[in-house]
Amino acid sequence: MARRALGPAGLAVLQAVESAHAGEPLLVACSGGADSLALALAVARLAVRTGSPARAVVIDHALQDGSAEHSRQVADQLCDLALPAEVIRVDVVPDGSGPEAAARDARYAALARQLTPEERCYLGHTRDDQAETVLLGLARGSGLRSLAGMPTTRDGFVRPLLGLSREQTRQSCREQGITWWDDPQNADSRFTRVRVRTAVLPVLEAELGPGVAAALARTADLARADADALDELARAHAPSGPELDCGEVLALPAALGQRLLRSWLLRRGAGEINSRHVLAVAALITDWHGQKWVEVPGLRVVRRNGRLSAERPVAG
Repeated sequence: MARRALGPAGLAVLQAVESAHAGEPLLVACSGGADSLALALAVARLAVRTGSPARAVVIDHALQDGSAEHSRQVADQLCDLALPAEVIRVDVVPDGSGPEAAARDARYAALARQLTPEERCYLGHTRDDQAETVLLGLARGSGLRSLAGMPTTRDGFVRPLLGLSREQTRQSCREQGITWWDDPQNADSRFTRVRVRTAVLPVLEAELGPGVAAALARTADLARADADALDELARAHAPSGPELDCGEVLALPAALGQRLLRSWLLRRGAGEINSRHVLAVAALITDWHGQKWVEVPGLRVVRRNGRLSAERPVAG
């Protein structure tokens, strides 16, 4: 397919990708939606310009009728754009965290398996996705780290479009004559993120004025810088063994002590935990009066002889 000259939106997407690229081979996760297609178009242009190897992966979650055919069509569309693409089917296994989280976990696991040591995987999340993530974190009450949203780079994954709006990616596709696919699940109000996108954010924009999504994304950047600094301080106090000394935690400022507890719980195998879970475990240290234990997702935390241990709860 012959490439059109880039318009303002397409140029903005390409510049964002160029800024993120450090010369490594590129893997693009593409669903066929406007965000990931705009990203794939920019990566294809970058690959031609720089000679960097680039390819795409289309994840088939097998959750909708016709998903295999749709995934194949997206892969063919990417190949027409001179970006080699492969369809990877995943099994989404319910784990109690909800269908959205289960699908996300399956998708990221599949992408991580696809990555070679030299590659980085580019994802098409935009500023609007970041705003939604911050609002969801606020609603869960999971603390500063949750408000930090999605990082630009972590564990081989890169999100170069976090500074751009969803409308910019759509306009980029329009400018280049590319048709995208709107996933019907993105309009299904059974999903929490969809309700945030279609109901909550529009109300905030209407009542507070335009720019709410951008402000929430800026909040994520500020919160992430603070959370990273506090987490680094907490890591210096991480225990070398499986148990946690209550006296050592009690000697820390509350902000560091709670971060230490959260990271310890996650390392011991806890599921998705929020601030209520962390505060309940902290009470075993700060308000100890002989409690038996505290249950958090996936774990039972017990205090014995001034130390905390985490065990898998016994079924039944």
